[in-house]
Amino acid sequence: MLKIYHFAQDETTLRQQLNRTVSFDPDTRRTVDEILLRVSSEGDSAVLDYTERFQGIRLAGMKVSTAEIDQAYAESDPEFIAILEEAFRNITAFHRNEAERSFFYEQKGGVILGQRVTPMERALLYVPGGKASYPSSVLMNAAPAQVAGVSEIHMTTPCDPEGKMSPHILAAAKVAGITNVYKLGGAQAIAAFAFGTESIPKVDIITGPGNKYVALAKKQVFGHVSIDSIAGPSEVVVIADDSADPEFIVMDMFAQAEHDPDASAVLITPSETLAEAVQELAVRLVGTMLRGEVIAKALKDNGAIVVTGSMADACRVSDMIAPEHLELHVENPWGILPDLRHAGAIFMGQWSCETVGDYFAGPNHTLPTNGTARFFSPLSVRDFVKHTSIIAYSKEELGRTGEKIARFADHEGLQAHAEAVRARLRKL
Repeated sequence: MLKIYHFAQDETTLRQQLNRTVSFDPDTRRTVDEILLRVSSEGDSAVLDYTERFQGIRLAGMKVSTAEIDQAYAESDPEFIAILEEAFRNITAFHRNEAERSFFYEQKGGVILGQRVTPMERALLYVPGGKASYPSSVLMNAAPAQVAGVSEIHMTTPCDPEGKMSPHILAAAKVAGITNVYKLGGAQAIAAFAFGTESIPKVDIITGPGNKYVALAKKQVFGHVSIDSIAGPSEVVVIADDSADPEFIVMDMFAQAEHDPDASAVLITPSETLAEAVQELAVRLVGTMLRGEVIAKALKDNGAIVVTGSMADACRVSDMIAPEHLELHVENPWGILPDLRHAGAIFMGQWSCETVGDYFAGPNHTLPTNGTARFFSPLSVRDFVKHTSIIAYSKEELGRTGEKIARFADHEGLQAHAEAVRARLRKL
């Protein structure tokens, strides 16, 4: 189920096993392109048609009523509501530290330069649904949008064939203060909010993970709206030394693998003894898991145990993968942190399991996947704001530097650019 590789001997094979790229098959591309085209031209009718086709219901209304949200909240387990509220406080507190401020500064000659930070007006938070419900995604998407100051926040998640919504998701929406909730899922939901319809507003940014149709739709509408990133199947890398507990490692690998047969879980260690212990324990425990078949397939197809010659090599292998989640089950995690460059989130020490970050600690769990942690970041307040440059030039400073600026334009062959400056210089 979990094959052991030796990095020094199997590097080429290992790279092939661990390669994670964002790609979409031709049928998915055709389907998504058709959905985007129809929704952009036909609006509500196309959205309702596709919802009937994919969700199994002809909706009379696409929006969830306030009464339905209130009922889900009222009927929820009070202990669960308290957990949601505490988690949301933690998540909001973390994201407040990300808030950016506008800045201005004055140069000689009366020149004022700066940058103004303003929130986007409308955001769509996409929350996956269908086989499972993820109230944690509601909280993780809502907190940074609210801290950023987005004035109009919309949320959508698929309903079931009876038109019912997950009560856990609706309760989380109530906790997060989100009232604009829709019963739509899939590429048709992304298209509706990217282009706008008779009933659905066009937004400025779409965030949140989804299936391959949602991911491709987000990619295709980028430019009409902003997006956070293109999410792929979940993944975890565990770097461990001889001090690590094999059971902790196995359960953390299972935790990612149970999401999806395409999920990835990789252990990297210099310890052959630990590698063999984890391999043996995984085989023994997988049958005790409710989603054991999914876990076994994910670990067989996308999992690995990598034995390296040193901890430095372990860090290099991890950076090669650039994982969504990186756990450091080592005696001194802070000691190897400077050697690690690429990861969506790093969990320090064996008590910082990835589950803590998924639900409760505070940092966002919407993270870059498929190696995109080399250039993407976790969802944050920064995704929901934009920056505007401010330039206030004085007459005196233009008189001093104007001819230099005009000559710069001359060298680019842009006469009107140069003359726009010289016209002013002639008036001085």
